[in-house]
Amino acid sequence: MELKISGLTKRFGDFTAVNNLDITMDNGVYGLLGVNGAGKTTLMRMLCTLLSPTSGSITYNGRNIITMDGEYRRILGYLPQDFGFYPEFSVQDYLFYVASIKGIPPAAAKKRVKELIIKTGLQKAAHKKMKKLSGGMKRRAGIAQATLNNPGILILDEPTAGLDPNERIRFRNLISELAEDRLVLLSTHIVSDIEYIASEILLMKDGSIVHRGTADSLIHSMEAGVWKCYAGREEVPGLMKKHKISNLKQENGMVQLRIISDEKPCPDAVKEEAVLEDVFLYYFGEKAGSSNGEI
Repeated sequence: MELKISGLTKRFGDFTAVNNLDITMDNGVYGLLGVNGAGKTTLMRMLCTLLSPTSGSITYNGRNIITMDGEYRRILGYLPQDFGFYPEFSVQDYLFYVASIKGIPPAAAKKRVKELIIKTGLQKAAHKKMKKLSGGMKRRAGIAQATLNNPGILILDEPTAGLDPNERIRFRNLISELAEDRLVLLSTHIVSDIEYIASEILLMKDGSIVHRGTADSLIHSMEAGVWKCYAGREEVPGLMKKHKISNLKQENGMVQLRIISDEKPCPDAVKEEAVLEDVFLYYFGEKAGSSNGEI
């Protein structure tokens, strides 16, 4: 399987949301990581044929997905950030309804709905109305509807938005299970969502992919170092204006700071091991006092 994006651009008037992307993907979990407004949703909507590109193309095994039309959509599963459902439907009825829209025969739908209710842990909620479900349960139902047709390509836009930490962990584990023998593209601005499950991470900023690779390779791509140091409260504003700060906390009357910097930021600074959150700040963060970064 090969999903290939070539020279893909999407403009809305004078604004370029996606800018000349070239990406090739096959089986595995791909994490699309970036701040809100980076162009992730626009890219995903083009991958789902919900938006037409201004220029460039997307091909599946060498064929343009636009001309493939329904043939492509039959191998596609999509979970938007806000997916629609009928609040009075039970989970089971909702899934049967979506199966009918997707053209799945009733006998096959009955078997598939039963399988997915078990796989997504919705047994106790199967006969509950959708409006009665928690946020986590709704996202599970969303994953179930996205995989009803056993898609070869599964696209998930901010799937853990609004979930508590426990539900996010359950959701990540479910995605890992579903990733076998298919391509999963997961968009998020939450680093932990993809740190442990993505075989490759794509960093998206201002409509472009600024870096891509495994979590380890992205960490090693940082030219700056990560430092831990202590400062008095009066020193903190100056340090925040000069450096990107990934963490700070009060400790014994001092402030402990985790700083991204090309050079030693203060005399007692100690070098720390970088993690993926530091990568996110390195590529996307702002210093305090910079545009959109005031405190």
